[in-house]
Amino acid sequence: MIYDYSFYNGDPVSVVTFYGNLILTFITIFMERKQPSSTYAWLMFLWIFPIIGFLFYIMFSQKFSSRRIYKFRAQQIREVKEEVTAQAEELREPLSKDSPLYPFRRYKDNIEFQNNVSHSLFTPDNSVEIFTDGKALFMKMLDDFRAAETSINVEFYILKYDGIGKEFIDTLAQKAREGVQVRVLYDELGSRKLPRKARKLLREAGAAEGPFLPSKLVTISKFFTLRLNYRDHRKIAVIDGKIGYIGGYNVGDEYLGLDKKFGYWRDTHIRITGPAATELQLRFLSDWTTNNSEIANEPIKKNLDMLLPMVQGTGDVGIQIVASGPDTVNQNIKQGYIKMINDAKHHIYITSPYFVLDESINEALRIALLSGVEVEIIIPDKPDHPFIYPTTLSYAGQLITYGAKVYTYQNGFVHAKLMCIDDELSVVGSCNFDIRSFSLNFECSAFLYSRDITAQLISDFEHDTTLSRHYSLNDYLGRSSVQKMKESLSRLLAPVL
Repeated sequence: MIYDYSFYNGDPVSVVTFYGNLILTFITIFMERKQPSSTYAWLMFLWIFPIIGFLFYIMFSQKFSSRRIYKFRAQQIREVKEEVTAQAEELREPLSKDSPLYPFRRYKDNIEFQNNVSHSLFTPDNSVEIFTDGKALFMKMLDDFRAAETSINVEFYILKYDGIGKEFIDTLAQKAREGVQVRVLYDELGSRKLPRKARKLLREAGAAEGPFLPSKLVTISKFFTLRLNYRDHRKIAVIDGKIGYIGGYNVGDEYLGLDKKFGYWRDTHIRITGPAATELQLRFLSDWTTNNSEIANEPIKKNLDMLLPMVQGTGDVGIQIVASGPDTVNQNIKQGYIKMINDAKHHIYITSPYFVLDESINEALRIALLSGVEVEIIIPDKPDHPFIYPTTLSYAGQLITYGAKVYTYQNGFVHAKLMCIDDELSVVGSCNFDIRSFSLNFECSAFLYSRDITAQLISDFEHDTTLSRHYSLNDYLGRSSVQKMKESLSRLLAPVL
């Protein structure tokens, strides 16, 4: 058979695109060992949209280096790992009544799971305060900043220099002038609108600041980077190593409900006092000292006693701080979700702005529904990413056919990322219910072992349902042909969104 390549004559762009796609096809199939669903999606994208697909592949599909990216290897980290190992061994045996783990014995398999998967130390004696309103959150956080004595460490995906952002950064600068060690870590892409004057203000005040895994293309990094995936999506603040914040809020006026496009911003953040705050500090320090960052050269080890203080317990909330990202062997947070879903006996509550599921967690939810577990899900009524929203409706709609109850939030934009199980367990953090958060972003969540805290979160969830519209089976089955086409296309591309 003779092939006709005449359509390439005189068209070098087509020639380059054709052979470029062939090379990328070879790499995708044989070299990168992607998940089959991701491989199929990239192959389809490359050949249906040759030039656009080529550019997207270059920017979005680089495999994260499997080498370790963290320099921070202090003695305290080794001690934590030894403590996690000892805790896991204790959980394998019947717990004595004198053990601090004894009140949490009904959760021992969940705790041991994260011990083994993510090396996350369980601390049983924390206090937690829940925030669902941005104004209240930042008022409390700024008060804690102003009361700081030794250190303030913050890490956010989006950090702006607008109304609340200016107050946030000005407060950090003032504390740095007072002699408090201030460190500010942010995502280069998410915080691309952070002006140089804000960064200069921090540096001149004596604070340290910089991006997580910065682009090598420094001169144009705010507009273009060859590493668009692998974003630092964590939202962490730690004061004096004793008070920690974690959740879904970034720093900007829209998180106070001041953006007309979104209206009221419904999110969830928690304030932790107790040993789990030190675990958040440890997470921050590891991120701060990434070996691709110019800010990694700070002599952290000289100040470890100050940075990782011994913190006395202040309550009875059990917590494991779980991080995941492309640098971890396991998808720690997603696997923790699956473990909790599989353990559910009565009820599962989920809130997420994005609901783009891989097959493992999708199947876990379907099995739960088929086992008689009630599943309720809140998603936004309005999209902030129009191409992803049809995928969210598609996955949520499919679960409706299995008996799930789905609500679309009407009172603004819902951005909270949480899950509650059987009035017993809950998770609050930065991780969405989507493939990107599970496998590509650097995320951090708090797994909470407390009936009281879980009851508060469920009460907030139930209140949100009164401000939502029930997206019924009739709504899902009666959607238009155009909507069905959007959903079908979006689901095909879900692994690369």
